[in-house]
Amino acid sequence: MKYLLILIFFFSFFSCNYFEKKKLNSETILIEELKTFEWNELDFYPSFETCDSSIDFQETKFCFEQTLMMHLSNYFLAKELVVTRTVSDTILIDFLVTKKGYIRISKIKSQKLTQDQIPSLDSIIVNSLASLPKLYPAIKRSQQVQSAFQIPLILAVK
Repeated sequence: MKYLLILIFFFSFFSCNYFEKKKLNSETILIEELKTFEWNELDFYPSFETCDSSIDFQETKFCFEQTLMMHLSNYFLAKELVVTRTVSDTILIDFLVTKKGYIRISKIKSQKLTQDQIPSLDSIIVNSLASLPKLYPAIKRSQQVQSAFQIPLILAVK
């Protein structure tokens, strides 16, 4: 009987650890959550009013890219560019879509010949992007976020 009481006392004394709830620090939870967070992936691409009905990620991405490229192509086709030499260049346009849905151009990369033959190239690109239809920003975890993109624009003028 004496051993039984000692055994019960021993188990009851050390079993309290099983009933203790461990408190998690909010910083620990945040650090663990940030480890699983994919910073380079979006939940939803930026979208134009014409693309807004698309719910699928790939459809939204495709519609965004197509609308952007068609708008730039049509804008350049409407311009009558006059050059003295044949220009064939792939222009790289780096831009940001802000949280408010505005486009900010970061950098425009083109060849020296293209810049010499079309000195107003940068302003043409800026004006073409300024005349885009209403743009909704990208979404990450139900929050509107700023996103960066690079698009190639193939320019061939004879």
